[in-house]
Amino acid sequence: MATQPTPKGAWKITFLLFLFMLVNFADKIVVGLAGVPIMTELKLEPEQFGLLGSSFFFLFSIATIVVGFIVNRIATRWVLLALALIWALAQFPMVGTIGFSTLLICRVILGAGEGPAFSVAAHAVYKWFPDEKRTLPTAILSQGSAFGVILAVPALNWVIVNYSWHYAFGALGVAGLIWVAAWLMLGKEGPLVQTVAMAKADPRVPYFRLLTSRTFIGCCVATFGAYWALSLGLTWFTPFIVKGLGFSQHDAGFISILPWVFGAATVLLTGWLSQVLMARGISTRGARGVLGATPLIVGGAILAVLPHIAGAGLQIALLVVGTGLSGSIYVVCPPMLGEFTPVSQRGAVISIYGAIYTLAGIVAPAVMGKVIQNAGGMLEGYLTGFTINAVILVAAGLLGLLLLWPNTERARLMAQAAQPKFA
Repeated sequence: MATQPTPKGAWKITFLLFLFMLVNFADKIVVGLAGVPIMTELKLEPEQFGLLGSSFFFLFSIATIVVGFIVNRIATRWVLLALALIWALAQFPMVGTIGFSTLLICRVILGAGEGPAFSVAAHAVYKWFPDEKRTLPTAILSQGSAFGVILAVPALNWVIVNYSWHYAFGALGVAGLIWVAAWLMLGKEGPLVQTVAMAKADPRVPYFRLLTSRTFIGCCVATFGAYWALSLGLTWFTPFIVKGLGFSQHDAGFISILPWVFGAATVLLTGWLSQVLMARGISTRGARGVLGATPLIVGGAILAVLPHIAGAGLQIALLVVGTGLSGSIYVVCPPMLGEFTPVSQRGAVISIYGAIYTLAGIVAPAVMGKVIQNAGGMLEGYLTGFTINAVILVAAGLLGLLLLWPNTERARLMAQAAQPKFA
């Protein structure tokens, strides 16, 4: 595959999409960060709060699939703009006095708007980078999530402690509108798209064949395990710090950024290392598949030790490292799928992948809430929930090692069609 130059302006667009994901994850984390004040004001039981955490994902997957097919035909520039506008507008009702039902409905709407975010952003950034240069931009894009938490948590927690959790939602709405304005002025569509001639030469692979390939299945399973950990972090990490370990809301705000700092380092290191390995001739099976799946197994093993260790500091450290390692899989899976998916179908395939693995976001918070409510003690419930997460991470990592063979998938699909072109 011939090396293509990176178009001028690619890194500017990458930075704007990094900010896009930053706002996205700040929106996600706010309910978990304000979990204790919300439960106190609205008089919610753990099971109800778990439902609130899950509600964000009720339309998440459906919206991801629908928008994935839309971006095959409509410029990603306008789709990204519409998504960010939905996020901003969904935050403002929480500024006033509301009940549980209103909060629930707004989170469902927000989830529908944010579901397609990473898939569409990845598809957009791939229009600026050739295949062999996509892992690092994907890592930077993924780090919008970590920095969205690292930067937003102290600021939002300050608003929650000194004013109200209601105003924290309003601040996020304003931030969303600022990004919309910046994208309107600076956002562009990438030049690495199909021409008419390329489209004629580029075979259309049946979606059934793409979606039943072992690498696609492996990506879905492995990332499902990682997203189980992430969704627990979004919803339950801060309540665990406050109610499980006894820290104040003020202190918990700073502790809550630790998993994201560690996760950011993990993801950036993975993106850099993957591109170094590929430059040295390592196959994408090793430089992407093995590199992404192995940390899931290690992280799950570390998390399994958590219930058997005493001391809040050590428990937090194990939780931070065990869940943070799973971030590697987010960096490598979209490029792996892009390896063997025709350009005209890439947006939909990456979106369907996102829709499947984010189903963990519906299940994980609700399971944790039910486990806590039915446990003998609150701390015992949290530790049982994290043990379940450990088992899921190890199983996901092992299946990832077994199934992730992107270079083989590419060779198989190329053999089945005459002179296909992938980008």
